[in-house]
Formats: sequence, structure tokens, C-alpha cells
Amino acid sequence: MVAKDAGAVRDIPVTALSAAQARAEWSDLAAAVQRANQAYHAEDAPEISDAVYDALKRRLAEIEARFPALASEGSPTAQIGAAPSETFAKVRHAVRMLSLENAFDAEEVRDFDDRVRKYLNIGPGTPLRYTAEPKIDGLSLSLRYVGGKLVQAATRGDGETGENVTANARTIADIPEAIPDAPEVLEVRGEVYMGHTDFASLNDRQAAAGEKTFANPRNAAAGSLRQLNAAITAARPLRFFAYAWGEASAPLAGSQMEAVQRLSAMGFQTNPLTRICAGPEELLVVYKDIEAQRATLGYDIDGVVYKVDDLSLQERLGLRSTTPRWAIAHKFPAELAWTRLEAIDIQVGRTGALSPVARLLPVTVGGVVVSNATLHNEDYIAGRDSRGEPIREGKDIRVGDWVQVYRAGDVIPKVADVDLSKRPAGAQPYAFPSVCPECGSDAVREEGDSVRRCTGGMICPAQAVERLKHFVSRGAFDVEGLGAKQIEMFFNDPVLPIREPAQIFSLQRRDAGNLAKLTNREGFGEKSAKNLFQAIEDRRKIELRRVIFSLGIRHVGESAAGLLANHFGTWEAFETAVTAARIGEGPEWADLLSIDGVGAVMAASLVNAFHQAAERALIDRLVAELEILPAERRGPVESPVAGKTVVFTGTLEKMTRAEAKARAEALGAKVSGSVSAKTDLVIAGPGAGSKAKEAERLGVDIIDEDAWLRLIGG
Repeated sequence: MVAKDAGAVRDIPVTALSAAQARAEWSDLAAAVQRANQAYHAEDAPEISDAVYDALKRRLAEIEARFPALASEGSPTAQIGAAPSETFAKVRHAVRMLSLENAFDAEEVRDFDDRVRKYLNIGPGTPLRYTAEPKIDGLSLSLRYVGGKLVQAATRGDGETGENVTANARTIADIPEAIPDAPEVLEVRGEVYMGHTDFASLNDRQAAAGEKTFANPRNAAAGSLRQLNAAITAARPLRFFAYAWGEASAPLAGSQMEAVQRLSAMGFQTNPLTRICAGPEELLVVYKDIEAQRATLGYDIDGVVYKVDDLSLQERLGLRSTTPRWAIAHKFPAELAWTRLEAIDIQVGRTGALSPVARLLPVTVGGVVVSNATLHNEDYIAGRDSRGEPIREGKDIRVGDWVQVYRAGDVIPKVADVDLSKRPAGAQPYAFPSVCPECGSDAVREEGDSVRRCTGGMICPAQAVERLKHFVSRGAFDVEGLGAKQIEMFFNDPVLPIREPAQIFSLQRRDAGNLAKLTNREGFGEKSAKNLFQAIEDRRKIELRRVIFSLGIRHVGESAAGLLANHFGTWEAFETAVTAARIGEGPEWADLLSIDGVGAVMAASLVNAFHQAAERALIDRLVAELEILPAERRGPVESPVAGKTVVFTGTLEKMTRAEAKARAEALGAKVSGSVSAKTDLVIAGPGAGSKAKEAERLGVDIIDEDAWLRLIGG
């Protein structure tokens, strides 16, 4: 049954419902959908999420399909939008403004293609083109032009009759007053929306003026367009995308894509992500591509719309009562629910990141009971950045608040929003800790970083195991027989623990003086224990670059460790310089920054590590166990790639990525993990993706693995 918040439907399959059960559930569902339509379309204040609404309406349609007697003209499944407000003059659309059928997965998209082909009697081997375009999350609008002049603008309303918002529409810069080369009568249709940045600025202004803020860009756009005072609309940063048409005294083109292109030529903004696709599989590829760009578009979309491209085929396919047969909206997966935030806990990750976690009154979201969700970082909770400035993503979340929880697929649930109207009296801003809750070390934020991190390093139990695994990894000490599984075992061993690197090298001494021998432990015998002790002993004499990398200092990877080792030559010189350095001042700091490939962020991380008393003591205990070999000081390398920045992407078939990187660095190249304007060369193997695309965009040279090997001499 529908819950009070219209957020749930029965679990009973429709096929198992009796006639009486179906009638009772239909009544509840119809009322809930009608309320949702009124709140969303007429009041611009939705009470439930799109995902919940879609689930309610789909269930309603399934019940009506099995019990046709329940369907009627009054059913929400036979209606579009909501009746126009009495506040505005009414406009009857010359051509109805329809809604779209929804698809929620790949199989439903393939089913759509099958239905189109069957209706048109087109076999599966016959080409059939579609367009795919982002589904803008805004407010539908129809613009009527006569003789090329804008004479009327109307909202969709109930599809038959909309609201006259002509004066308001004239204030939107994307809507031209006059259009060239147009039919005598043309109704251009599209979506009014508000971009993310403009939405944030509007809410800031609203808050500063003591006015109501908007929950999301769609509400802001709808509320702004449906103002009685056009001057208010003019002050709101509304935009418009054109993608369709209603009445037209002459055809625009022969295909959907050509018609959209013609609208663009007339001066309308059309979506640049619109694509032509040769069937459902290509549609699904475009869907994934648009979905991947969703967060960077600068405006909200909630799916991708597919349309048969040939307009003559659209005409043959025709319309149902509320939707066209030739189009479908493939919605993005999204599930939302509101619940109470009961506590905020801090978890410390392996890199020392302090991550806030919401402890929630359990709630079912997308069929899963959720009691915890991520709160991202301290700025997100506070609603302000480290300088106290308001930020768009921030929410000012407090314990006791009602929060909106978002879950998509198997992604970790997130707190997406907060309902400030339900905030309990006396709720206090959350004070993010400045010390690590696990070890008490300082928790600091680097400039430009949104995350606060524990500086305790190995002394922090939350980090210690992962740091130890890094210490024995291949690029660091690479101790044979001491891998991740053994590290976890020794870390928890009460008799022969390894809880810091130095204890690895004291293991044999401690074993000799202990009655509980290593050979008595599961997985170890005389030979395996002897082999482990020998492997550890073999690593007492070790290269400087490996030692620097093994410390696990943030921002200091293998390449950086090699640069530092080559610059300083010996551990003594390195240790003396980093100990003497002061962030932002002095010759030692300047010397660090003079190393090609070492920037202020990495240098500061080095200095902080060596200036933390506990971390420094741990390092000193380790070094006392070692013989650190001087670096082989190398002069300038002469090669075709010396001094160049290269990026490897995709699958390398003739060497491993580690081999390729090592070879490039040996030839004097700098290997980067990302493509930028400073990149000189990209080596792309099969499966190269976004990096290759970015290189093309920037005009960076791209070669394959064979060309790379020829360049460097095999």
C-alpha cells in the first residue's frame, strides 16, 4: 500500500492480486500520483522523488493492464502533467504536448526498438536510425511564432491546455523574439532550465535577502518562469534548449536531427550532445557516455531521450493517448528517501583521510535498508569552505536534521540534501575534529584539498596495516614471503607483533628470545621461517629510492622517490635537508622546490612527515636497522624522449606498464598519470579511453606501442 509519503508500493506481484485488492491499491496509487502531479507540475514543489513517482505510476499502469475496468479517463495514466493554474490565462495547444514513455534498463530499450520495427514491419536487419539527446530536467515550454515573430509562450499544463507565460518567456536570453527562414506558423518546443552555477548564485541571493531558497534547479526554473511579475523572471538566470516542435505550417526537415539543426540555425540553443545512432546498442553506448558526463554538464538531466530519426516514420508510428510511439525516455537510476540523521561518526582511512559517516534512522532506499551514508567531507557538512565562504555543494547538516539519502545501483549511499524546515530547535553546527580520533595526532588540510588527514602515519592504528603493506610492496622493500596476508597476521600477533617497519628487522632477534617460536605458528615450518628471516636480512642493504618510497609519505610515489634520491644522493643528505626545511621559507625549502617534478604540495608533505615527532621516531628506528646505499647520480640522459612528459594509456601488449614506465624514466622522460597541456606524447594501446580523447582535444601527439618502441630503439 502507498505510505503516507507516497514512497512505497505493495510487494505483492500484480499477477497475484485479486480484483478487490487491485481496486483498493489502484485507488491509493491513483490518489498518490494525482497529488504528486499537482505538487510537481502546478506548485513547483515536488513531495516525492522522480524514482518513487516512476515506480508508483508504473505499478498503476501494470494494475490497469491486468484489470482494464479500473482504467478510466480520470486515471493519472491517461493524463499529462496537471491542470493549468487559475493564476495565468489559459492557452489551448494547437498540437498536444505529450509526455514520454519511460525505460529503466537496457532490455526495455531493446524492447522499444522491437516494438517500433514490428509496428512498421521492418526486419531486424534493416537499418533504422534514432537520435539520442539528454533529457533536461526543467519545465516544458511551447513558443509560437507567426511570420517569424514570437507571439505566445505557454507551459505544457495538462497537455491540452497550458499557462500563458509570454511576458516571462520574452525575458529569457536563449529565446529569440524573431527567427529567420521560418515557416509562417511554427511552435518551437523545449525545456526551460537553470544551470548549476546560476542556481547556486540565485539561492545565495535569496538567502541574503531573507527569501525562500529553492531545493533544486528544476524547482528554481519552474518557479521563476511562473511568476506574475515578469521583472522577477527577468532577474532569474533562465536558459532554454529547443528540441521539438508543435504546429508547423511547413515541414522543418525530413529527419529529427536535420530539424534540430534547422532550429539551431534559427538561433535556438540545441543540445550539442544529440547524436545519431544506428540501433539500440549504439543508443546504450551514447546513454553511458552522457551519463558519465552528467556531473560536468553544468545543468541537470535525468535521462536520455531516444527518437526515431525519420520524420515520415514518426508520422506512421503516430501517438498513443499520452505518449508518442516513436520516442522513449531512458531514465537514469536514482533512488531517494528522507530520514533522520542521528549521529555523525568519523572513520580514518588507510591514507589517513578523515571521512564523515552519517548514522541514520534506518530507511528503505531502492529496496535496501540503509542506516549509514557518506557525508563526503567537512565542507559538505558545514556548507562553507575552510575560509568560511559558502559553497554550492555544502548543506549545513546537523545531527537531528531530516536528510535526503541517495542511492544509485551499488554505489555507497550518500546524504544528498537536508530539509531545514524540519531542523530541531537547538541543533548545533557540527564541529569537525582537528585531531585524529584513532591516535590523537593532528588532522590537517593541505591547501586546495577538501579532505582532512591524520598526520600520525604508522602510529595511527587505522593506517598502520595498510602502510605496512605498502612498506613491503614491490616498489619498496619487496620482502619475499612477507605479503599482505602475512602483514595482517603479524600485526595482530600478541607475541611477535609487527606494527611498524623497524619490527620487521627485529623479528628474528625477538623470535630467538621468545619461547613461542615462529615455527609454531600455522603456515610456518623450519624452512619457511628460515627463508623469511633470510629474505628480511637481504633487505637490510637497500637503495635510497626504495627507502624514501617505502615511508608512504603522501604525494611521494616511486617516480618522486627516484627524483629525491638522485638529487640528494645519500640518506644523510636527504634527512638533513628535510629536517632543516621550513615550509615556505629558507634555502632548504628552495632546494626542495628546485627539483624538477617536486612541487610545493609534495615538499610540504615531506617536511610535515619529518617534523611529526612520533612519525620521525618511527623513521629513525627503521633507519637504525638498515644500510642505505647511495643513489647512482646520473647526469643528463640523451635520448629521443629525454625531458619529455609521456603518458601511457590503454593496454600495452609487448611489455607491462611498470616496464614501460621504468624504460621511459631511464631514458630521461617524465611519466605522468594524466594528460595536460604539458604532455608531449601519449602512447595509446587497445582500450585507450578518456586520456586519448583529452590528448586529441589538446593536440598532443598520440602513437601506438610499436611506434613507441621504434622511437626508443626497441
